[in-house]
Amino acid sequence: MEKALVLQLSERKFHDLYLCSCGYAECEPLHNFGPAVRPYYILHYILEGKGRYYAKDRKYELQAGQGFLIEPEEQTFYQADKEEPWTYLWVGFGGSHAQAYLKDLGLNSSQLIFQCSHAAELKRTVLHMLKNGSVNTVNQFFLESLLYSFFAVLAQDIDVMAAPESNRDNLYIRKAIGYVQNHYSSSIRVTDIANYVCIDRSYLYTLFRKNMNMSPQDYLANYRITRATELLLVSDLPVADIALSCGYRDPLVFAKAFKQKRGISPSQFRKKKQKDVKAELQKHQDILARL
Repeated sequence: MEKALVLQLSERKFHDLYLCSCGYAECEPLHNFGPAVRPYYILHYILEGKGRYYAKDRKYELQAGQGFLIEPEEQTFYQADKEEPWTYLWVGFGGSHAQAYLKDLGLNSSQLIFQCSHAAELKRTVLHMLKNGSVNTVNQFFLESLLYSFFAVLAQDIDVMAAPESNRDNLYIRKAIGYVQNHYSSSIRVTDIANYVCIDRSYLYTLFRKNMNMSPQDYLANYRITRATELLLVSDLPVADIALSCGYRDPLVFAKAFKQKRGISPSQFRKKKQKDVKAELQKHQDILARL
């Protein structure tokens, strides 16, 4: 679980660069998100603690002062450390010039990790975003200026970090992950994944335990439940339809699997999350009021 402040935006007044979401989260030990695919760019910056980020065929061990880029339509997974779980902030954005602006910072598909020493300024910028999230013309212009300010702060001393070496084992994992991403809505099994990658099922298990800290079966289940969680939050689809779209032919089996991962039923989760967001906003009003 995590304690989080989140702002989601749907209106698009600008085209070159625009804010889609932002947030601030204090994570509990081993809290994770994904595997998931996001529709826009996201920059995460770690304020405290440590964690892991998995993208493409690589794993990154990260700590306070560092950050990571999530690219659109790329499957990623990240998890807080068991002993020192991270607190992080993020901004999600899109636009016709978004890729070019990231390139100006030195970030791209091969350079996803960075570090920056201006934690206080980045945090202050995101909290200002959260404080001015109501939809009106003034705030739309103000949020746009804050997004450019976020990039400006990073540009002051951003240090892009080299990616770890890839190897054949990671290529097997990447191929397996791609298969899950494209077929999770079907009734696939771990055997199907291993056959697609052309390796033995037991070897696939060993690779996932070594590199992903979970079994292939857990990865498949996590991906399905993460996709279901996103649909519960952003759509009004009936639970049965969500179950079917995430590879569960029986809604009761889906409800049981969801409860094992999230602790409550899908319908309870949808209602609780709406209440939690309001409660967290109220709890952090004192922080926002001081800005």
